[in-house]
Amino acid sequence: MKRATQSDLLLIVVTLIAAISWMFSKEAIALMPPLLFMGLRFLLAAAFLACIGSRQLRQLTREHIVRSARVGIVFGVAMLFWVLGLAHSETMGEGAFLTSLGVLLVPIVARVFFAEPMPRSTWLALPVALLGMLLLSLAHGFSISWGQGFYLIAAVGLAVFFTLNTRAATVSVRKASHRQTAAELSAVDSLALTIITLTSVGLVTLLVSLLIEPWDSTAVQWSPALFAWLLASALIGTAARFWLQTYAQSLTTQTSGAVMLILEPIWVALFAALWFTESLLLLQWIGCLMIFLALLVNRWQVLRSILTRRGL
Repeated sequence: MKRATQSDLLLIVVTLIAAISWMFSKEAIALMPPLLFMGLRFLLAAAFLACIGSRQLRQLTREHIVRSARVGIVFGVAMLFWVLGLAHSETMGEGAFLTSLGVLLVPIVARVFFAEPMPRSTWLALPVALLGMLLLSLAHGFSISWGQGFYLIAAVGLAVFFTLNTRAATVSVRKASHRQTAAELSAVDSLALTIITLTSVGLVTLLVSLLIEPWDSTAVQWSPALFAWLLASALIGTAARFWLQTYAQSLTTQTSGAVMLILEPIWVALFAALWFTESLLLLQWIGCLMIFLALLVNRWQVLRSILTRRGL
């Protein structure tokens, strides 16, 4: 099997794991405060990966650690608003499509903060995405719910995270010593940097939880079910997902991977319908479809090149 094909298949598996993780998280926050859940989830995932990547952690420089921690803090803020959206929203499918707007916003963030040129496809995709968001708000009578607002803030945060994470990795590669190739440096750093990023997310969300959420027995319903959802979210939905995604993206180009990852909101909507019997109004379905169409338009050049290589 070709490496590109193997990567595409693995990334589809990643989107499935990510979608299932939404279900795990929804079940867990029904039994405990959402920010406390996120803190424990990401710290457990980081601890699990640290047991595997202790050697890679020792090879990081102080500069790598500081840079990765900064990126992780941004990711933590994005995840903070994501879980608040999950806690205050009635439909996960809608939330998944709103959060996926982060992919579309990456070129805009790069343009605003780093003066990078914005692709023409992004300009074409923006009005389509805005139309989709308008249709979603129409379903609530020309108003944005708290859940939708939190998801949109999370999308912006994820766009900033993706941009900073890419630049941090690029800087790391540029500073590789003459004895280390860029591929070797990436292979050593990927797991360790993931551990630091997940740790930062856990600390950010846990700190905010400590400030605003109750931790007593009335707020947390400790039970075997809660431990099961928490462990599933940490080990499967976080540790396994990020580890597999990092490996899959190392087999192909980053842009090709982004195309496969936009499948996540579709899986979330399907699983939510099967797991929680969620249903969307017609306007919400059309709005989600418009947002997905915008994501395809934004990645059309990459998608076309992939189809050309596959002979389709």
